Amino acid sequence: MAQQHLDPTNPLTGPAATGDALAGYLRAQATEFLRALRLHRETGSGASGSEGSAEAARALRRSARRISAGLHTFQSLLDSDWCEAMRPELAWVSGTLAMEHAYTARLERLLTALHRLSGSTALPGQTAGTAAGRADAPAGTRADSTASGRADSAAGGRSGPAAGGRTGPAAGGRTAAAAPLPQRAAARDAGPRSPSAPERGNLTVGAAKAGALLDRQLTLARTRAHSTALQALGSSRFHAVADKVAVLASEVPLTRAAGSTDLRPLAAAAQDRLADAVAALPLVTAGNPYNAAALVHGLSPDTVPHPQDAPWHQVRLLLRLHRYAREAVNGPKGNAVVDLRLLSAGRALNRHRDASEAAAAAAQAARTPRIAPATAYALGVLHADQRHEVEAARFAFQQCWQKETVRTS
Repeated sequence: MAQQHLDPTNPLTGPAATGDALAGYLRAQATEFLRALRLHRETGSGASGSEGSAEAARALRRSARRISAGLHTFQSLLDSDWCEAMRPELAWVSGTLAMEHAYTARLERLLTALHRLSGSTALPGQTAGTAAGRADAPAGTRADSTASGRADSAAGGRSGPAAGGRTGPAAGGRTAAAAPLPQRAAARDAGPRSPSAPERGNLTVGAAKAGALLDRQLTLARTRAHSTALQALGSSRFHAVADKVAVLASEVPLTRAAGSTDLRPLAAAAQDRLADAVAALPLVTAGNPYNAAALVHGLSPDTVPHPQDAPWHQVRLLLRLHRYAREAVNGPKGNAVVDLRLLSAGRALNRHRDASEAAAAAAQAARTPRIAPATAYALGVLHADQRHEVEAARFAFQQCWQKETVRTS
C-alpha cells in the first residue's frame, strides 16, 4: 500500500495563473541571471576560480535552467521563433558552466569511495600537511597533535626502525628520555603492534595508483572545463545571450492571448509527461534491494554510457521541468511552495546521475593502456561500487515516488 504524506497546497488547483504570472516569473529569473552575472564579474576567476565565482556560476546555471524550462513548457504562450532561438543558447550556457563542478564532484566522489573501500581513515578532505604526513609514515608511527596521541605513539614503540629512527642519536633520544619508566615498561609489555593496523591507514598499492590515475585524468578534464567556461563567458555568443536575457527582464514576448490563458493545463501536461516516463521505468525491479540490475552489461566493451540509465536520466529532466512549471504557476516566488516528495525524488535521481557518471569515469580509467593489474582490479571494484550506488538511488526513488500525496486544501 502506498505511503501517504501531507502536502498543504496544490498549485495546480488554486486560483488560475495566467500569462501575467508567467511574465513575472520569467522576469524574476532573468533578473537573477543578470545579478549572478554581475557577481561573477566582480568576484573574478583565477586558475581554479574563487568560491564567490563558483557560487555565481551556480546561480547563473539555476536561472538559465528555469528560464529554459519556462520557455519549453509554456512555449504556446510566447513568441515561437524567439523561444526556439533562445532555448539552445540557455542550454549551452548551463551545460558549459556545469562541467567544471561536475568533474570536481566526480573526483571527490571516486576518491572518497576508494578510501571507503580500502578501509582507510585518510580521506581526501584533510589538510595538505596532515595528508602529506600520513602518506609518508605508517599509521602506527604518525605523530599526533594531541597529548593522548603522543602517549599512544610512545606506548606503541616509536623507537623502532619504522619510526624513522626518531629515538636514535639524530633525534637526541628525546622520546626515550621524555617517556616515564612505567610507560616504557608498558611499551615493552605491549609487544609488537598488530600488522594490520598500519595497512588500514593507507591505500593499497593498486588503490593508490588508481586514485592517482583518476586524479590526473579528472583534474585535467576539470582544468579544460574551467578554461572552456572562461572562454564561453567572454565570447560574443554569451554576450548575445546576456543581451537577450536583459531584454527579457523588462519585456516578455507573450502572445496576445497569453494574458487570459490559464497556465495550469500546460503545467498539468508537463506532469503527465513525467508520469508517463516514470510508468515506463522498471520500478518493480528497483523496489527490490540488491537486485543487481544496475550491474548488467558491466563488462561490456562498449564505451557508451549504460543504455539502461537513459530512461532514468530522462525522468530526472522531466521531473525538473515539472518542478519549474509548479514554480511558474505560483508566480515570481513560486519556490515558496515545496513538495517534499518531488525534492526527495529529485535528490535520488541526482545521486543516480552522479553515480552513473562516476562509474563511467572508473571504467574509462580502467581502459588506460599498460596499467598494472592491481590498478585495473581496484578500478573494477570501484566501478562495481558505483553501479551499486546507481541501484541504491533507484531504490530510493522508487520508495519516495510510491508515496501518495494527501491534500489538505
